[in-house]
Amino acid sequence: MAAAAAVAALCAAAAHASSRTPVFRSDVELVNVAVTITDRLSRYVTGLAENEFQILEDGIPQDLTLFTHERLPLSLAVLLDTSQSMTVRLPDAQEAATRFVRTLAAGDEAQVIQFNERARIVQDFTSDQSALETAIRSTRANGSTGLYNAIYIALKDLNTRKRMDELRRMAIVVLSDGQDTTSLISDDQVLALARKSGIAVYGISLRPALPRPLTLAEDNGLPRYFFVTLGRETGGQAHFLNGVAQLGGIYDQVAEELRSQYNLGYVSSNGTRDGRWRQIQVRLRSQPYLVRHRMGYYAPGGR
Repeated sequence: MAAAAAVAALCAAAAHASSRTPVFRSDVELVNVAVTITDRLSRYVTGLAENEFQILEDGIPQDLTLFTHERLPLSLAVLLDTSQSMTVRLPDAQEAATRFVRTLAAGDEAQVIQFNERARIVQDFTSDQSALETAIRSTRANGSTGLYNAIYIALKDLNTRKRMDELRRMAIVVLSDGQDTTSLISDDQVLALARKSGIAVYGISLRPALPRPLTLAEDNGLPRYFFVTLGRETGGQAHFLNGVAQLGGIYDQVAEELRSQYNLGYVSSNGTRDGRWRQIQVRLRSQPYLVRHRMGYYAPGGR
């Protein structure tokens, strides 16, 4: 109760500050949950009040100590598949990704990672949109696909930044046109780190550009299960596209989602520091909307 009272007091004080950005004491263990609300036509729902939300941990209702629908600063990792199979479609992918980084607002930052058999940070975190665009346009296609390595590196980098600023919203947007073929990191290792970090992952999968329908084996070669699981566990989403013409719209959708999310926070009523997985569930009390968020988090201690 003392920790909850401390958070509530700090939040109230921050609400009157000109920056409108809540600041919390480092010794208060606040669980932050970014929540996406959509209607049945997949349109983002804004303007819901705090009393519409209920949050549960392992089935037990929790007291909200933070609620905001204001846009929090973003830290984004933009990952581009630059394997040989992307050669023809890379210019369109670059154009869509540059349009995406132009949506960054003051206080936001992003990094650009290209990956084939190895992942390379083309541009480290910066708020300079021109530098990000230059980095994206400098990418070239060759080699095979090391998808898991690239996402693992991005999760590590963002997790480091998250420890420095808990209220900064973190996300990875990764574009790939095929299944991993060369990574030393496994898909299970990526999924475990994603669950532990709580960083949203948005996977965009391009089907191969073939003059015929995909065979079952080719379709199964796409990172379908991997992207779907990553999205479900982290509160992100998976998108599967038939062509590059859809890319711009998907990047626009991700940008709109990150601007439309609600941020909920609570101090867990379970004070046990056992390092165990705790399931999070966010409900709306009366509205018939769809709710999406990360599935849970690991308790402090023991990991």
